[in-house]
Amino acid sequence: MQKDDRIDLNGMKVFPFSSASELLEYVNCHKGILVAVNAEKVTKATDETRAVVNDNIGYADGAGVVVAMHKLGKPQAVRIAGCDLWLNIVQESYHEKTFYLIGSKQEVIEDTVKQLKSQYNGITIVGYRNGYINNEEERNALIQDIANKKPDVVFVAMGSPKQEFLMTDMMRVHPAIYQGLGGSFDVYTGRVKRAPLWWQEHNIEFLYRFLKQPQRYRREYYRLKFLVWMLLGKFKKN
Repeated sequence: MQKDDRIDLNGMKVFPFSSASELLEYVNCHKGILVAVNAEKVTKATDETRAVVNDNIGYADGAGVVVAMHKLGKPQAVRIAGCDLWLNIVQESYHEKTFYLIGSKQEVIEDTVKQLKSQYNGITIVGYRNGYINNEEERNALIQDIANKKPDVVFVAMGSPKQEFLMTDMMRVHPAIYQGLGGSFDVYTGRVKRAPLWWQEHNIEFLYRFLKQPQRYRREYYRLKFLVWMLLGKFKKN
């Protein structure tokens, strides 16, 4: 996979990975920030969020993005769920790599670390903290801690684009593999339930979430907007 293979979606250049394994193979050779790209991120893109994706490793974490890639000549592209991907990274590399975790509430991050240590015997977690960074002093202290401890992999679960901007600043002081996780720690510790496997396999996990949480209707506007853009031919081949 080369950077020239990326598909441009509203200025965001996204890799059409054919599997999570192909993505992991690429990541093992290229340090950077893994950014999950979905319809909402594409339609809400700003110059700042485009820059983060384009300078790093954007991958399809949305069914709409995958459909758009297929239409633009990348039929091999598949959806790679970020809440699965981070555990794939752990599974593949916990014997060799060191980890740093950031995000969610204090009790959630503590349970996440405890569960990881139980599930992956011998994993090295060099640091962790919750996602409630209250001021610039705390933010700078965290970035300095990353620079000092030099973890191989950093997971940040704070929501977009906040987590991407934080990872960008950390990447400047310490190149590593970074991944934004949104609410994945809550899923991992059982506080939030994912869609059943059938919904995941048919790329309609978003619909399950909407049916369970209809208050998410505002977010569906961006999915609809993405669909309209696709039907109107806004996305073009490179």
